[in-house]
Amino acid sequence: MPQTLRSEQKVPTRRISFEESLKDVPMHFAADGDLVLSHFAASLSAVFPDGEDFFVRSVRHFRHQVSDPDLKRQVTGFIGQEAMHGREHRAFNRRLAQLGYPTRSFERITKRGLKLGEWAVPAIASLAVTAALEHFTATLAELVLSDETTRGLFGDGEVQNLFLWHALEESEHKAVAFDVYRTVGGSEGLRVVTMNVVTAAFIGGISLAVVLSLLGDRRTYRPRTLLPSLRSFWRSPIVSRELWHRLREYNRPGFHPADRDATELVDRWRDELFGPAGTLNDKLAGAA
Repeated sequence: MPQTLRSEQKVPTRRISFEESLKDVPMHFAADGDLVLSHFAASLSAVFPDGEDFFVRSVRHFRHQVSDPDLKRQVTGFIGQEAMHGREHRAFNRRLAQLGYPTRSFERITKRGLKLGEWAVPAIASLAVTAALEHFTATLAELVLSDETTRGLFGDGEVQNLFLWHALEESEHKAVAFDVYRTVGGSEGLRVVTMNVVTAAFIGGISLAVVLSLLGDRRTYRPRTLLPSLRSFWRSPIVSRELWHRLREYNRPGFHPADRDATELVDRWRDELFGPAGTLNDKLAGAA
């Protein structure tokens, strides 16, 4: 990544809280009360907190080896942003648990699985996993920020705000873990192999989580509810061929997250969410 481009990347830590506004989220919060989309979003949220903690540990382990001042500044912002993501998704998960979602069980399983993985592989492999998963989240984030249909799938306004904020910050720091991986000598071979393993594990894990979550919902056993919801999910941008191709770009030799320039998109949402008339300013620490 060119030095001039890296120095322009801003990764601010925003002290924000959604907990109060999430207290009234309904059981099936997705668009039109959609069953499968609600459980899909809940399953994603359930793995985020401990996943974000893992990302922080993986990058922090190598922070002392980063000498470039711009990347060091971004690493600090990355750690701050990911810590906030974990905190706010835990708040959402508490609300989901009250509604009957198995988010607490999923959090425990995610935490134990990641801890076991960290014990079993060297630190550079954990960093490679983080870089790969950051590509997943950044790709999904760009879809959320750029596509109104995708944003609408989250339905409830406060849930949509939570995921919009998260998407903005994933786009802001999308290259940080990748740049740290390269800085400390991570190889192209390990990077690509790790992504292939992560792809299978992430898709398989989330799919299993959604199925298990659905099995605990009485609406799942109503064919007139389940079948249309499944059809709607498979037609959504979240599982589109275009999104799959974007994810697989990671395996291209010489790939870098900045190859897809999302500067205008990020600038637009920074202004909409946190500009002078930002829609989420009231959730920032110190807001009146």
